[in-house]
Order: sequence, then structure tokens, then C-alpha cells
Amino acid sequence: MAYSVPLNTLPPLVREFASYKSVIQNASEKTISEYLLDLRTFFRFLLARDKKISVESEEFEEIDIRGIDLNYIRNITTEDIYEFLMYADNVRGNMAAAKSRKLSSIKGFFKYLTTKRMMLEDNPASDIEAPKKKQALPKFLTLEESLELLKAVKNDKESKTNVRDYAIITLFLNCGMRVSELVGIDLEDVDAQLRSLTVTGKGNKQRIVYLNDACRTALSDHIEERCGDKHKNAPTHALFLSNREQRISVKTVQWMVYKYLDMAGLESKHYSVHKLRHTAATLMYQTGNVDVRVLKDILGHEQLNTTQIYTHVSNRSMEEAMEKNPLSTLGGVDDE
Repeated sequence: MAYSVPLNTLPPLVREFASYKSVIQNASEKTISEYLLDLRTFFRFLLARDKKISVESEEFEEIDIRGIDLNYIRNITTEDIYEFLMYADNVRGNMAAAKSRKLSSIKGFFKYLTTKRMMLEDNPASDIEAPKKKQALPKFLTLEESLELLKAVKNDKESKTNVRDYAIITLFLNCGMRVSELVGIDLEDVDAQLRSLTVTGKGNKQRIVYLNDACRTALSDHIEERCGDKHKNAPTHALFLSNREQRISVKTVQWMVYKYLDMAGLESKHYSVHKLRHTAATLMYQTGNVDVRVLKDILGHEQLNTTQIYTHVSNRSMEEAMEKNPLSTLGGVDDE
């Protein structure tokens, strides 16, 4: 795997940890890269403090951490980790989510050394609580806005890829899949009768996504074009291709979605590809009355509490509906 941090710039124990995450835990390349970035920053912070190097200097980014060994790691304390999290907050401006990820990387590394390798007796990170995240309600398109978005794709007759693009956006709005899951779909992942398809989610876990009539129609049109003479020599089995006959990239999908959001007059709402996933989930829960536990499996969530944010969206919608009642501004019996 090609991680964002070259392995030869890391201490041996961190490289071993990366191998464990990959081979034993089957973690994705993206997940491991995030762990390595966080651990590199953590060790640079500790060495900068030891060597009196400013954490805001250019020199900080050049600190060599390859010399970090077990003896050094054994002396790291809970207070050191708290200091690092304060640095992440005050100097790097990290929000709760970013600080939580950094702490998770440190916790994972020390857990590996204590419970898997038995190199350490004590885990200095074990009792540190993750920073609390502000639970923001997800943004989503209304049913009418979703129809406008699909209409914008269908009416774009100048595009040579509008059949492909219509199928992609239809899948997003109906199935709630992640963009990384969509670009990873191969032709053989699609059921021959177009009843379902298989996607690979977080942690390389596969799940079945069932298709409705809209998805079947859009996919049928796309597959007819995808498997036609135009793409018969494509060097990949990817379901969705770029203009270069390669598997479509996440960035290309993001650009395409922004393009059609703009054409539909929705760009001012700061929507994104991920908001289409929220849209599918919200429409299924609010309009389709889908049970939240079923919705959890559709979206590929590990925990039910992740899915329950859509119940809060429903509550907020009911509150807003009450405020929109034309009688909502009337005063009491004593008001003139």
C-alpha cells in the first residue's frame, strides 16, 4: 500500500502497527494513512517540546521521528497526551472531530503495544475521553429539490455522459451510498436482474444494496451504454468510467454533482455529494416511514446511534412545520 506518510520516515514500532492494521484488522489504506499522520504529528510534538523547537515553526514539520523507540514510548504519560490535544486545539485549530481522530490513533497505537505485543504494561491513553462533538443536523434536499436535480441532469443534452451521471445521482438519492462505495462498484457486483448490487463500505465490509424501479431503469440505460461498442476495450471492470476509460474517481463524481447542483439552482445551499446520502436517508425515514434499524443496515452504519440523527431531523421538521402554520403568529385572547 502507498500511504500518505512514507513508511521509511517512521519509527519501526509505528511501521509494525501499520502492518497490523492492514494485515490483521484489514483496515483501509485511507484509515491507516490517517493513523500514521496523527502519530507522526504526536511524536513531532513530543520531540519539539524536548528539543525546545517552536511548534509553530517550519522546523517542526521537518522533525525526524525515526529514532523513537520503545524506551522513549514507555515514558510517555497521560499528561503528555493531554498536552498534545491542547496543542491540536490551540495551535492547529482542530475541532472536536479532528481531536477525537488524533486521540483514537494514539489509543489504537498504545492498545497495540499493551494488549497485542505485550511490550507495555500500562496504556497512558486508556482513560482519556474523546472530545465531545457538536451533533449537527445533516443537510439534505427536499423531495422537490431532488426532482429538480435529476431534471437538470436529464435535460443536459450537451453532455456526453448524462446517462452515466443520471444513474450515479439516482443511486445516491435512492440508496444513500457513500461516494467511495459508488466508485468501487464493478460490473460483476450488479445482480443480473438489477435487483441489487454489492458495495464495499468502511473497513472493507461488503453489503447488499437493493434497487428500486428508478435505480433499475437508470442502471439499465447506463449498463447498455457502458457495455456497448464505445467502451468494449475499457481496461477495467468498473461500472462507472471516466472520459479516459478508467474507473471514475471520487473527485470526478464530486465535480459532476456540484455541476448539476449549480444547474438546478441549489449551489447556494452548500450541498455536496455526502448531502445526497443524507437526502436518501432522510426521505426514506420521513416519507417512506422506514424503521431506523433497517435504515442503519441500508446505510452501512456500525452503530444505531449514528443512524438516529435522522430521527432528530424528523423532530426538527415537525417543529418547523408548526411554525409555518398561518395561525402561528396570533396572540392570546387579550391581544388586540
